[in-house]
Amino acid sequence: MSNPDAQPAVRVSKLSYVGFETPDVARMTEYYHGVLDFELVDSAPDGAFLTTGADHHCVVLTQGEAKARVAVGYEIWEDLGTAQQRLSDAGYEVERRTDIGPGTPDVLVLDEPGTDVPLHLITSQDPSGVRDTPPLRPTKLGHVASFTPALAPMQDFYQDLLGFRWSDTVGDFFVFLRCNADHHAANFMASGKYQGMHHIAYEMRDPAHLITMLDRLAANDYRLHWGPGRHGPGHNLFTYHKDPDGNTIELFTQLDVIHDEAKGYWEPRPWHETTPMGPRTWEVDLATVNAWGPVNHEMLDH
Repeated sequence: MSNPDAQPAVRVSKLSYVGFETPDVARMTEYYHGVLDFELVDSAPDGAFLTTGADHHCVVLTQGEAKARVAVGYEIWEDLGTAQQRLSDAGYEVERRTDIGPGTPDVLVLDEPGTDVPLHLITSQDPSGVRDTPPLRPTKLGHVASFTPALAPMQDFYQDLLGFRWSDTVGDFFVFLRCNADHHAANFMASGKYQGMHHIAYEMRDPAHLITMLDRLAANDYRLHWGPGRHGPGHNLFTYHKDPDGNTIELFTQLDVIHDEAKGYWEPRPWHETTPMGPRTWEVDLATVNAWGPVNHEMLDH
């Protein structure tokens, strides 16, 4: 298991973007732009780049078969030259590319272990040019949850190589990892049955903002398949629905944050089980999955 005192090869500062392949770019663009209110920054018949704010994009759509999480972009603290050398010294093959796409002219690419997903490491994105914040739009891309055939090596890779920190574990099969103050930017569920993305999540400002978006979804015939509820790990208020390609989309708010890594506990909240409360291993039970009650067993199938 990862050594908490070891220095990582690089340090990820935030989740930047996620790529999707879709058989119908126009339909998925309409979902993100027309329903979720993302800004369409760049588009062509075979792809689109959409954002929630100042970064050029947080969602990349590409023509192809329906497939989620075909690439994941992370911002890092180090300059790319230093990062490339450190990753190479750690024994990983890294390619530096200038042709990934608009908004990201200089990218390090390496393979995530055990998957066919390329990870893109960048220092920043070009600005999107978006200057306003419409009232419906999510505030940001929050996190991506994925299946993995081997949980411990994946956790070690993210912590030892990319500087993620452990936030929580459910049982022995679901781990939550953070790269900044937010409770998690990446989480992985062990599975010998499934592969690929479990869900992708976008943050809403507060419960009222979330409710307003749920009304927008309902007006466009998108129905929830789980939620509203409150998770144990992260304590976020959650809802889940399916996008036009059947990918699971979480809209959430009130996620736990750690403002002081030296103290190592989450910002106190009235709904926490203990005070102070820090990272822990959770029992696999009803309250862990949803403190409010109902469980969607499909979401826990691994």
